[in-house]
Amino acid sequence: MSQPPNVPAEHYTREYFEKWNYADRGLGKFSMYWFARRYYAALVRRYAPGRGGRLLEMGCGLGHLLGLLQDDFQCVGIDLIDYSIEQTRRNAPKATAYQMSADDLSAFENESFSVVVALHLVEHLPDPAKTIREVSRILQPGGLWLFATPHPDYALRRFKDRDRDAIGKDKTHINVHPPPQWRAWCEAAGLTMHRHFGDGLWDVPYLPLLPKTIQFGMFGLPALAQVITRTTFTPLALGVNQIGIARKR
Repeated sequence: MSQPPNVPAEHYTREYFEKWNYADRGLGKFSMYWFARRYYAALVRRYAPGRGGRLLEMGCGLGHLLGLLQDDFQCVGIDLIDYSIEQTRRNAPKATAYQMSADDLSAFENESFSVVVALHLVEHLPDPAKTIREVSRILQPGGLWLFATPHPDYALRRFKDRDRDAIGKDKTHINVHPPPQWRAWCEAAGLTMHRHFGDGLWDVPYLPLLPKTIQFGMFGLPALAQVITRTTFTPLALGVNQIGIARKR
């Protein structure tokens, strides 16, 4: 049996936000990050079994998603980085935030959450299948499991440098897998995939010579349309990331 990949824990400090996932993106109003958090909050409200239940965000980052949902749910956030916990407490003051690893959810009781969210978290874990089983354990029947993770084989990645694109440049991505693998792990854990779709081709450029702004208009605007309309129409092949919406059976 192959050994799980090593977790590059030395990167999980405040530097992660300055060097890796957040380093080259704006976080202000009307940025892609700003729109995305509102989109995910809308998905939670749409697909959650009801309002007012307990919600867990694994890898809560800067806490902005919990800040949007803290009036609708009893929000709990966990993250490995102390800076994340500080920012979550600032940006989501009604939420409870704990510094802990998402690969050990034993602190949470069976069926204690109605929603579990993990945005760009599962690809960082040494054993995602184990974590998904734990997610199923702590979810109530009918509970929502929402996750987003890179799609290693999306349609236009053949035009990118796989070591330097949005997926490959983050060396903390130790478990990047195609959609069938994530579906299989979810199904094995007792979670039925309700929607599985892409987030768009926003990682421009893909073509030489054409300016990035033009390419974003060509390839990225459908992704923006999906976010603004709060729909889920983008095929998996047309998403740099894959988004999964599943329910516990």
